[in-house]
Amino acid sequence: MIDDFIARKLGRKRVEYDLPELEKILEETYGVIVYQEHVMQIAASAAGFTLGEADVLRRAMGKKKPEEMVAMREKFLAGARQRGVPARKAERLFALIEQFAGYGFPKAHSAAYALIAFRTAYLKAHYPVEFMASLLGSEIGNQDKMTVYLNECRDLGIGILPPDVNSSHRRFTPAGGSIRFGLTAIKNVGDAAIQSVLEARARLGRFDNLFEFCENVDLRLLNKRVLESLIKAGAMDSFGARRAQLAATLDRAMELGARRQREVASGQSGLFASAEPSAPKPIEYPDLSEWPAADRLAGEKEVLGFYVTGHPLDRYVGEIAGLTSQNSSSLESLSSDSPVTLVGILSSLRVRPTKKGDLWASGVLEDLRGAAELLVFPQALQQFKDVLKPDAVLLIKGRVRQEENSSPKVVVGEAKPLLAAVNGGQGASAGRPELRLRIDLARASEKLAGQLEDVLAAHPGNNPLVLELTRPGDFSVRLRPRRPRAVSADRELLAALSDLCGEGAVFVGDEPAPSA
Repeated sequence: MIDDFIARKLGRKRVEYDLPELEKILEETYGVIVYQEHVMQIAASAAGFTLGEADVLRRAMGKKKPEEMVAMREKFLAGARQRGVPARKAERLFALIEQFAGYGFPKAHSAAYALIAFRTAYLKAHYPVEFMASLLGSEIGNQDKMTVYLNECRDLGIGILPPDVNSSHRRFTPAGGSIRFGLTAIKNVGDAAIQSVLEARARLGRFDNLFEFCENVDLRLLNKRVLESLIKAGAMDSFGARRAQLAATLDRAMELGARRQREVASGQSGLFASAEPSAPKPIEYPDLSEWPAADRLAGEKEVLGFYVTGHPLDRYVGEIAGLTSQNSSSLESLSSDSPVTLVGILSSLRVRPTKKGDLWASGVLEDLRGAAELLVFPQALQQFKDVLKPDAVLLIKGRVRQEENSSPKVVVGEAKPLLAAVNGGQGASAGRPELRLRIDLARASEKLAGQLEDVLAAHPGNNPLVLELTRPGDFSVRLRPRRPRAVSADRELLAALSDLCGEGAVFVGDEPAPSA
């Protein structure tokens, strides 16, 4: 019906009416039933329904009640027969009404939805950063929708910045061509704590370090749990210290901050309004290395619900590209029972008994695009129980199960660790996409050669390496170096090579490497 409407509106298809009396009802919509009011008018005109009876039909249709629709069908066909409508035309007309029942709205609703759709499409097209920031802010707390919208931002080329006590507001806000996380999105950080941060920042201009922050916010509202959440979220990265250093210094900073606030409260100093220079603030952090990347990202996921500054799967982007053609966000478009291969992190697994006492499991596999629900039935669970461990990076093969009023699920048929799948049986680099590095000989030097050698050697892996040496307007030649023959086309390597050789110089297979 939608295709018919478009074709008729554009003059590609002739506008036709099954009954002459339908023209005055459906003329404005090119002969296509669009509104629930149309159904009521057709029932009255073609089948002799009273307006009350037509409204019963509308409600049965709107509430998707099949048993009521069956009764309405008999009444409609009987009324149409009494009015001399041929049986075949009456049956076709009611079939159209039933088909319409799957998506019909009252005219007032349809007009409002159309206007909102047009306005939001305009805003997304012309003000994408502002629009997506507002959309994200409207869905704080709904992780599924937030994941979809964050992925949409990345597809639009909009960067996502972590929260920052020196830049963030309550909700998501535009920051140039990027979007800054709002403080409200951080777990354990309540509205009163956020208000204290914003008031202190307005007074100071910015916080230079953890000690100054603890001196100026209300530590009755920002307890240790709140401050730890801010550190894990990356909201204090602008202090210039590593998160590990901030966490190690937190107790001392809170102690000094509380002492300073007690002095102010007792009148011993004028922290907020004194003309005297404030006492020097200790800004020494312990000499600690940063948390391992996995721990840092796990902290972001814990308090934000998402990975922001990276993803645990980033290092496997080359392997994922070579092994899969789907991801969690593409499952909706696949028909039920379609084969699917996914790579992701098993974030949860719940084992339970069937009615017969056998064990089965449901789980969640998180990939770079979101999450997919897994169903592991008894035979598969018994076969792969040693592989299906929380936080394992797995390659999952299975079939899609589409369920009404539910998100699609993947019935697991095979599960194996990703690295085992990469190296399984055919040689380390069999079937892996090439990593092509284009080097402009006009920019080449011994220094660049040495830098490339160091970077490539630091990322051994299974993607065959190809060097493409070019001289614009002259020639281009491809070489396969003896050492290293293959590398791991992870995001870190791709970013390093782009820095050395320039944007557009790195390819995975035939595709330009994604920007870091």
